Amino acid sequence: MSVINEWVLQDHKARLLCRLAEGSFWRWSGRLVLALIFLNSTLCFSAIWPTVYVLPNVGISPEFLCLVMLLAAWVALFGKPSLKALGVLAAIYLLMAVGRYADVVVPNLLGRPVNLYWDIPELPRFLWVTVQGFPFWLSALATAAIMLLVWGFHRLLMLAMQTVADAALPVARSTVLWGTLLLVGAVVVANYSDDPEKPTFVSKAVVPVYWKEAMKLRDILTPSRAARLLPAATVVDDALAKPKGQLLAGLNQRDVNLIFLETYGAVLYDQADSAQAVVSTRAELEKAIAASGRQVVSAFYVSPTIGGASDLAHLSVLSGIDLKDSRKHDVLLTTQRRTLTDLFEREGYETFGVYHSVGWDWVERSFYSYDRYIDGPALGYQGPAFGFWKIPDQFAAARVEQLYPRDQNAKPRFTFFPTISSHFPFHQVPPYQPDWQKLLSSEPFDKAEADRAQAEPVSWENMKPDYLRSINYTHTWLAGYFLQPEPRETVYVMVGDHQPTGSVSREPTPWDVPVFVVSKDRQLLDRFRAMGFSDGLTPRQREPLGGLHQLTETLLKGFGSEP
Repeated sequence: MSVINEWVLQDHKARLLCRLAEGSFWRWSGRLVLALIFLNSTLCFSAIWPTVYVLPNVGISPEFLCLVMLLAAWVALFGKPSLKALGVLAAIYLLMAVGRYADVVVPNLLGRPVNLYWDIPELPRFLWVTVQGFPFWLSALATAAIMLLVWGFHRLLMLAMQTVADAALPVARSTVLWGTLLLVGAVVVANYSDDPEKPTFVSKAVVPVYWKEAMKLRDILTPSRAARLLPAATVVDDALAKPKGQLLAGLNQRDVNLIFLETYGAVLYDQADSAQAVVSTRAELEKAIAASGRQVVSAFYVSPTIGGASDLAHLSVLSGIDLKDSRKHDVLLTTQRRTLTDLFEREGYETFGVYHSVGWDWVERSFYSYDRYIDGPALGYQGPAFGFWKIPDQFAAARVEQLYPRDQNAKPRFTFFPTISSHFPFHQVPPYQPDWQKLLSSEPFDKAEADRAQAEPVSWENMKPDYLRSINYTHTWLAGYFLQPEPRETVYVMVGDHQPTGSVSREPTPWDVPVFVVSKDRQLLDRFRAMGFSDGLTPRQREPLGGLHQLTETLLKGFGSEP
């Protein structure tokens, strides 16, 4: 066999010399370069936010380098690979391309990373619902086109791999080739980083994405592993073990609004320029709270996430579980663990989940088990769209009150309301509408103001000014909200979900976020003061009181009957 391989190598060397003599070397080199670029770009691309489209990156994929090494090694040991072997290799490479696509596009569409446990079962239903609006012939044509596209892409991968293998034949055992490949490999390893805040020319590897999802599925589907990831019992479980009627006695049947403030982190206090930029609107908010007859107390807590993945913060508070390890979050969603939602329901509250940023069928909502789940389409917003999330926070807050009025006969209400207007990338900040009745009309904003906001481009190089404007908008609409007539007395808990990304803060920051409790009941607020909260929207104690999962116990103590 070695004699045959040596003969094949010599034959290809002779052919290479012939190409040089005939002048076809440059055409052959061009095909090789195109094949290499095609194979690399198949796994080295990024999504065009916030669309499903992608663009090739200027960089190198680790799997591409591994493929070139594999083909060179195959040729050196076994000679030219067969079409069957290339077909299998191309199929694996195509699967990695699909994984890369899902990894960069799904966060754009769903606001979270890909999750095979939830996404794969939903794929058939998504496809079925999608084709319902089209005639049969068009659906069949689209299916055939997709199959043809996949087949064609697979064939192109095979052709490119064959071109690379052919080029490797004359030099497969060359120390120059392997020295070059190993040197490039060392450079790739030295510059590889999973941290999106550390730009590098090396593309994120795809194999770890599949490995991570496989390990996640293992943790979810293996009861013993799931049990090890999650605590045996939580503060919510302990609370529910107590007699009914005691848990929320301190609320006296008042409504509770748990509002998560998007990207509202301690950077707004710690950095002098950020603090100065929002101090005026924060003061207006504090003034509005006082004018409404309420008081506010505040403290810092540590978020389980930074720069994104708001769900980790949301569910940490609702469950009382530290979800800094995102695997715990994913496993938790597959269980029937009880949360604050269940606790309020047991105590006679009607629970609302207001997710105006969601415009798709959010399957994970089944875990939260709200009595009423309200997404973006359910609000019937007719005004201009601002940014990717379209619906302004101010409108969502007002529309829920209009759709579900809180009269004296309605059950006490627990509302979970995550804001979105201050979400990355912070462009197209909605204008504030001081006329809250006009806000609910078909033309909620002045056209000139709306057009001006919609024309705002994304400033990828310098996001901080837009970020601070979005925070000022949050302060302003909340101030107006607290000054509106209140149908029933309500206790408000406002929680920052996480710090902004490093592209905004421009320096390493702690994961701390502020928590505010707003109420007309001074005695209720005294409970929180006794646990470390201080008066006003600026906590006096900079040291955080704990993680957001520990805020759960703080809320239960504050709302309970025990001193």
